[in-house]
Amino acid sequence: MNVPNLLTLLRILLVPVIVIFLIKGAFLKALLLFAVACITDGLDGFLARVLNQKTVLGSYLDPLADKALIVTSYVTLSVLHVIPSWLAVIVISRDLIILLGISVLTIMSISFEIRPSLAGKVTTLIQFLTVCFVLVFKELPDYGNLAVMTTMYWVTALLTIASGFNYIVRGSRLINSDHNTRNRG
Repeated sequence: MNVPNLLTLLRILLVPVIVIFLIKGAFLKALLLFAVACITDGLDGFLARVLNQKTVLGSYLDPLADKALIVTSYVTLSVLHVIPSWLAVIVISRDLIILLGISVLTIMSISFEIRPSLAGKVTTLIQFLTVCFVLVFKELPDYGNLAVMTTMYWVTALLTIASGFNYIVRGSRLINSDHNTRNRG
């Protein structure tokens, strides 16, 4: 177990605590822990590269930790009517499509490396920022601006959809490439 993997595990352990704070209406505490979780997301990858501590475990745990943090936050905030339910559906659907794609590739015995695309990284960052802004505005309602939040929701939704299509295209290419390779051999 190395430091990057420990940071990823910390992010996973923070997920239920953040949800509990959200349910209790302790938005400032949830925001602080969510921010810590977001920082660990960037820090674990950075440290893995700099310290040359990339591991197979980390390549699986990191995206799962991100998905756990994002999905639980969006579901909880949607149930609490803090964010629009349509946005939660879009965010969760993309992650389910990615997981289904990984399952299909695995079932088809197609070799692949779990590696986020640039579009996926940007989308995750925007999804994290959206939750942070929502929690800030929930804690400090005088500073909230409905037009800004509505724009943030739409930007998050459009980037989420675009990155979802990007992953579908990447998965389709892997399947087609594998099919062509098998037909030649």
